[in-house]
Amino acid sequence: MKRCLIVTGGTIDIAFAKDFLSQRSYDYVIAADAGLEVLRPLHISPNAVVGDLDTVDKKVLEEYQNQPDIEFEIHKPEKDETDTELALLTAARQGCEAVDILGALGGRMDHAIGNIQLMYQFFCQGMEVNIYDARNRLYLLGGHKVFHREKVYGKYISFLPMTETAKGTETAKGT
Repeated sequence: MKRCLIVTGGTIDIAFAKDFLSQRSYDYVIAADAGLEVLRPLHISPNAVVGDLDTVDKKVLEEYQNQPDIEFEIHKPEKDETDTELALLTAARQGCEAVDILGALGGRMDHAIGNIQLMYQFFCQGMEVNIYDARNRLYLLGGHKVFHREKVYGKYISFLPMTETAKGTETAKGT
């Protein structure tokens, strides 16, 4: 399964990101606009930079534009997609089947809600999309899934339906 990391321009706890990324590896890395600024202190060079590049620091942008192995997909600010959606479309074109996103919840509430909706949109197209930050892990379930409390990320777990119907949800005490 080809795995992709997308780093967006939302607020990201760098210490969390370092720890999180030390436990994972990716086949393809995309910086969505100002997400490029987060990759810099993590010493990660993306495969692609996507978006209208309206919020990324120009000095950071120039530094990466001089690297020949990075593909730039620059869009006009007047567009129908968010930079995160454009990054997900790039991941799909690259054949990525699973995507982890950092920064999707921090910053603007309209973007956070939109990013959660994007999870469902791409899930319906067969892509596994997960959103992580220092306090949350969001992912969509389909089919049969078993959770073991001791293996769940974080202290709390919530199940929220993305459609009108949630079927087959059971909880059990014990092992």
